[in-house]
Amino acid sequence: MTPIQREFFQQFLDTLANPESVDIDNVIAEHYCADEYNANECARLISEGIKTASCGLKAGWDVEDEPLPQVGSYSLVLDWQQNPVCVIQLTSVEVCPFNQVTEEFAYAEGEGDRTYVWWKEAHIKFFEWYSNEIGVAFSPESELVLERFKKVYPS
Repeated sequence: MTPIQREFFQQFLDTLANPESVDIDNVIAEHYCADEYNANECARLISEGIKTASCGLKAGWDVEDEPLPQVGSYSLVLDWQQNPVCVIQLTSVEVCPFNQVTEEFAYAEGEGDRTYVWWKEAHIKFFEWYSNEIGVAFSPESELVLERFKKVYPS
């Protein structure tokens, strides 16, 4: 984390009854999406409480040999310029094939017109690009990591 990001997260920790229970060095600070417009839009949607879910291609974690996100963990949401926007806490993590994602989950992602059709088209395009970037194949059966979260700071 940058000093500005660390200060923002520390302000959040100062609101907790037991701040020492959070290891700031293991908190992920990241923006969503792979381009400036969508990263800033996702940060705005999360900050406004519209976007309460996100998903990623499980193969990305596998290729990087990274553990899957854990329920209860905190993340610092950044905009494209790496400015802190808000803090979220994971409330649910599950693995699901792309072709079994529900309309309700697509709506919770909060993007586009919030329909399953929009979600599916946008995510096929993104996951086809991303799978090529990491050298894996993408198919309708590819596993996704579905994350649900709540914004916890600022309130």
